[in-house]
Amino acid sequence: MPLSNMDFEFYESEDPIWNPALMTIPIPGIRKMVNLASQLDDVIHLSIGQPDLPTPQNVVNAAVEAMQRGQTGYTMDAGLPELLESLAIYYGERYNRTLNPENIMITTGATEALYLAITAVSAPGRHFIVPDPAFMLYSPLIRMNGGEVTEIPTRAENNHQIDPDEVIDAIEPHTYGIILNSPSNPTGTVYPRETLEKIVEEAAYRGIQIISDEVYDHLIYDGKTYPSVLSCCSDLDHVMVVSSFSKTYSMAGMRIGWLIGSQGAIKKLRRYHMFTTTVANTPCQWAGVEALHGSNDFIHYMLDEYTKRRDRLVELVDQTPHLTGYKPEGAFYLFPSLPEGANGTNVALRLLKETGVCTIPGETFGSSCNNSLRLSYSTSMENIEKSFERIIPWMEQQDFD
Repeated sequence: MPLSNMDFEFYESEDPIWNPALMTIPIPGIRKMVNLASQLDDVIHLSIGQPDLPTPQNVVNAAVEAMQRGQTGYTMDAGLPELLESLAIYYGERYNRTLNPENIMITTGATEALYLAITAVSAPGRHFIVPDPAFMLYSPLIRMNGGEVTEIPTRAENNHQIDPDEVIDAIEPHTYGIILNSPSNPTGTVYPRETLEKIVEEAAYRGIQIISDEVYDHLIYDGKTYPSVLSCCSDLDHVMVVSSFSKTYSMAGMRIGWLIGSQGAIKKLRRYHMFTTTVANTPCQWAGVEALHGSNDFIHYMLDEYTKRRDRLVELVDQTPHLTGYKPEGAFYLFPSLPEGANGTNVALRLLKETGVCTIPGETFGSSCNNSLRLSYSTSMENIEKSFERIIPWMEQQDFD
């Protein structure tokens, strides 16, 4: 549905009935582009932030069977015990550390987990450090609660890697949290273990909370081992890790995520969770149990498919005038930059209107990347090829001097 005048009036209204904190929430750039695209014909989307592959049939069957068994009531507030136990075993084995069900809480997608973690820590006068670009949820949630944000910029020419020394140098006496996202949305960057260890160690020493968004933790390419924050910390006292089934098993609409932390943190957040969504979807929690215990064939197939798409997209970006790319190591995004000073929002709008290719402008994800575009390869190889048959000749005609 296109944005209406009512949408814009809500975001821009200074009506005193609304909490002023709502004014810190921007109109999402993704929504603006996708709604505009819905009014046009023959649009190819490089904008989609969810897997385009069908959910594995065994996972779908598990949700249906749970409903047929009458598993449609509330679970415990922390989540379905069978899912909590399965996640504790899974993560314990994956990262060779002891986890208990009491270290985990099931949420309505990773979005709720991030909301709970961030808003439970942020408050007026509290300072947070966030990478830039970053998923658009983090900074607005901090600012909604009166917190301050320092953004650490990254660049395409450096594969959008974050400099741990810059993060540490940005710490202030009133710093309460550092948000990490690896693999990153929008860049697909995977932070190396040494980067994470350096940041996590300094944060623990200073009593600063690490909130690590790891929803793309299975979308890791080229046979690399994923260095989760869970494998880089000695304990969970200053660490909260967020993930979900959305990207790993193409279950985005089933809305099952989780938060991992110390037992004390989970106990506090369970109470908060009861006042937000109360519990996550019960049949889909059973689907999650099946996903964890079933075959990994789907993950292997998805990685093979996305690797081919990534490699081709990198080639096409390299062939495109005025775009500087790199090779992302995870997720399903590439975040190339335009020449310095170029307005990525104007470029994205013109690309959509003049070529029918929908991308997401960089300013959606931060203040240091206005000359960038997010390209998603969670679409068919055919669409990737067709989109660049339009983009390359269009870019050849542009003058960014």
